[in-house]
Amino acid sequence: MGANITITDVGPRDGLQNLSRILSVAERACLIKSLIKAGISSVEIGSFVSPRAVPTMADTDSLFNLLEINDDVDYFALVPNFKGYQLAHNVGIKNIVLVVYASNSMSNSNVGMTMQEAEKSAIKIIKQAKSDRIKITATISVAFGCPFEGNIDPVISEELVDKLSDAGADRLVLADTIGAANPRQVSSMMNRLAEKIDPQFLGCHFHDTRAMGLANVYAASESGIRYFDTSIAGLGGCPFAPGSSGNVATEDVVMMLEQMGYRTGINLTELLSTSKFAAELTASESSGRTSAWLNSQYRG
Repeated sequence: MGANITITDVGPRDGLQNLSRILSVAERACLIKSLIKAGISSVEIGSFVSPRAVPTMADTDSLFNLLEINDDVDYFALVPNFKGYQLAHNVGIKNIVLVVYASNSMSNSNVGMTMQEAEKSAIKIIKQAKSDRIKITATISVAFGCPFEGNIDPVISEELVDKLSDAGADRLVLADTIGAANPRQVSSMMNRLAEKIDPQFLGCHFHDTRAMGLANVYAASESGIRYFDTSIAGLGGCPFAPGSSGNVATEDVVMMLEQMGYRTGINLTELLSTSKFAAELTASESSGRTSAWLNSQYRG
């Protein structure tokens, strides 16, 4: 035990993108700054997508310009295609997240491309990013289960990881986009991948739809994974999966990992304040299940 684990909070992107209320750029910046104050050193700040398609992510370029840039914090932005990559690059983003899909149905619904087209687009972006000295996190969406096609053959997700790794992606993240995975599935897949790829280049992104998000983080950590996407207050969801809940809550993951002896570098007292702020900002209730206990420990 005692290993370092990197938490990337995706709340400012994944947590806000489907909100009915559109937060101002200033409000989004305040949320990000609060996360950083709590000790989070890796934040997915937004996406470079069409503001007509995703109005909650409009003006991510202006948002980035409001943030303090230093070597202690990595800011990530998601891009859906090469045009989005160019926009992010022009602003000065140094860490890009791109997404490929383990099902055709999800790929078509989300980006209007087949799996193969999305894969080809991703590889083009990776190659350009290498030339531009930009780091790429490649995320495999619906890696465990799809709202349209059900369970996903793990071979599909694993082959995508191999292809994107060969193309030069800096990190490969398996995303349980609709919260369908269970710990046994996670252990099986991550153990197999860790035999081929150094676990330091792998990561996981879990949703908590079936209340197994935290258990899946545990399973992945036991397989040697040291990089996780989480969302403050458990914000988020999937528009294509009725009843799906948000990402596993940052505060839940941090408390579990710290109590297990891992080091996250995150201050739980400050994180609790940020969770409350995020819930107030979005007019929602935190789905973090440790909040009640943390409140009793850190009053004031």
